[in-house]
Amino acid sequence: QVQLVESGGGLVQPGGSLRLSCTASGNIAAINIMGWFRQAPGKQRELVATIRRYGGIVYADSVKGRTTISRSAAWDTVWVQMHYLRPEDTAVYYCNAGTPTVEYWGQGTQVTVPS
Repeated sequence: QVQLVESGGGLVQPGGSLRLSCTASGNIAAINIMGWFRQAPGKQRELVATIRRYGGIVYADSVKGRTTISRSAAWDTVWVQMHYLRPEDTAVYYCNAGTPTVEYWGQGTQVTVPS
């Protein structure tokens, strides 16, 4: 089992920045990928960014160039830093962790960028 707890959401003015944190606990050694997804009202959950234990980072086109995903050496924390936020970035942001057999989700943290 892996537990994920997100933090860092809130209200951010357009053009501003934020940093979300996700702390993992439990069977961290089994995790081979971690990432961030988001879900806006009335829309499907979508990828923001992922990072693999043995290399490889993927960013959604919508955030590429203004987003950085990073992780701790112990793989117990993953961060996503976003700049130049836009109203369309408003969503609940979810942390995700994957093992070879199962994936886990955090409870989500709200990010609101007013128009």
